[in-house]
Amino acid sequence: MPDEINHGRRELLGAAALTLAAGQFATVGSAHARSGGTKPDTIVKPGAHTSFHSLKQIEAGVLNVGYAEDGPAGGPAVLLLHGWPYDIHTYVDVAPVLASAGYRVIVPYLRGYGTTRFLSDATPRNGQQSVIAADIIALMDALKIETATVAGCDWGARTANILAALWPERCKSLVSVSGYLIGSQQVGSMPLPPKAELQWWYQYYFATERGRAGYGKYTQDFARLIWQLASPRWRFDEATFQRSAASFDNPDHVDVVIHNYRWRLGLAESEPQFDGYEQRLAQAPAITVPTITLEGDANGAPHPEPAAYAGKFSGKYQHRLITGGIGHNLPQEAPEAFAQAVLDVDKF
Repeated sequence: MPDEINHGRRELLGAAALTLAAGQFATVGSAHARSGGTKPDTIVKPGAHTSFHSLKQIEAGVLNVGYAEDGPAGGPAVLLLHGWPYDIHTYVDVAPVLASAGYRVIVPYLRGYGTTRFLSDATPRNGQQSVIAADIIALMDALKIETATVAGCDWGARTANILAALWPERCKSLVSVSGYLIGSQQVGSMPLPPKAELQWWYQYYFATERGRAGYGKYTQDFARLIWQLASPRWRFDEATFQRSAASFDNPDHVDVVIHNYRWRLGLAESEPQFDGYEQRLAQAPAITVPTITLEGDANGAPHPEPAAYAGKFSGKYQHRLITGGIGHNLPQEAPEAFAQAVLDVDKF
């Protein structure tokens, strides 16, 4: 789940950026996104779809990546990136909307999820932030996608941020739930006020061997609890949960998740070949590509306030608050609003 940004110590923007941000925020209903852009052909109800048009596999970098694909092969590409503890079904209602609008939609399982597998047993089961972004660049190369609109939630939003920051030439535009989520081990080492630390209870649990064993033994129970805490007003049914929970049976899932959260606290090693990326990310680089950020009005997960990150987006930018009890898994809870953001940012 995304890193919380502490306003005082992370210094994301000054007074000028706050003034700019005030004119950029919009409130959007969960059923219809107000904008001047293209509208979806039909109203998209959450849960309308239970599967994807096509599931495929391809070797890309150190992985054999499982991914869903929809839409015309020659259409402009959109990459939809999921987070933890979720999977590609975060976008099961979003993908057909974008496909019907003519986009080639790619929804990959991240390393450690679903049918994505490491090609070698010797490859570290690394979950650090730049590695996951490098996986997506390798996937784009394998699929011969030169540029794409990149959109994400949770880990997927952070990964989309990193793609836009480090490889802006590969990102036509960006949609990011909860805004700017790029972090660093240095930032992760700095203490937060007790109330904020309490929200990260699972991160500290994962820092222990008891936590690793507990997550491995109770993976589904853990994921269900996070879903409930992060989206307190989302009334998902058991079938919806099980479709995503199946992806946690991946043999590398626990290792990747544990490494991700331990790495953030400086308790797990980086891979040296990614040190250059992490050094650049530690500078909190601005994102220059056109961007829409989204936030649900009932997000129960740790997340920064929009004013804290507006100044990090130096290109054309808009923030939207999605109302109606929308929680952390925004694309699955409010698919029409998310799809609308993708359609609109492509017109910026």
